Formats: sequence, structure tokens, C-alpha cells
Amino acid sequence: MSATKDTGNLGESLAAKYLRSCDYKVLERNYTKPYGEIDIIAKKGEAIHFVEVKTVTHETVRQLQWAVTNDTWRPEEQVHRFKLRQISKAVDTWLSENRYTGNWQIDVLALRIVPRETYCSVNYIQNITEIDTVQ
Repeated sequence: MSATKDTGNLGESLAAKYLRSCDYKVLERNYTKPYGEIDIIAKKGEAIHFVEVKTVTHETVRQLQWAVTNDTWRPEEQVHRFKLRQISKAVDTWLSENRYTGNWQIDVLALRIVPRETYCSVNYIQNITEIDTVQ
């Protein structure tokens, strides 16, 4: 397995753990269709959250903190218009397959992790739309 895939899998596992700690019920992971994937489908209250997880690794906590302080590249920047359209298609399919007509939203959970030091920072951006997607 590639380092990128390993990082993505670790990020998705940490994201699911984070959501559970915030009283979300994780319904599904890696809902995949030919035209798009939803990393995590979770429920909190009466709303379904379709969560896109983006992860970047750092060698040390100090490097991570420097990156955040100096506003370097952020993992959430990878949720661009094309990616959001792919997610939206998968969301439409999930809603149809499950005959779900209640409240729902698309969220981004961005993680910066330091695997060797078991450290992680989280930026949870809720209810994104094409207009307010991070540029």
C-alpha cells in the first residue's frame, strides 16, 4: 500500500474516532460509486453528515505547529469545485438509495497528523457549499 493511501486510511480512522467523540453515529465509511466517494456518512441529531476527510502528515509536532502558524498549505484546500461535484453526485445516490428526505449537509474534516508522536490537529468545517469552499 502506498504512503498516501496509508495516510488517508489513518486520517479516516482518526476522523471517525473524532466524530464519535462529538456524539456522531458513524453509519458508513467509504461509500463508493464510479463517479465519487464519501469518506464518512454520520448522523447527529436528525441530520446526516457526508464528511470528506483530508489528511496531511508532518514529521514532528514542531513542524506541524510551524505550518499552522505560517499558514502553509492546508489539507482542506483539496476540496475544490470538481471534488465537491463528485461528492454531491455520490450524496444524491445515497439519498435516493436510502429514500432519505431529512436534513443533510456536506462537511470537511481536515487533519494534520504526526504519526510518530501520536499527535493530531483537527479542522472541522461544517455545511460547505460550492460558494464557500476553501480556495
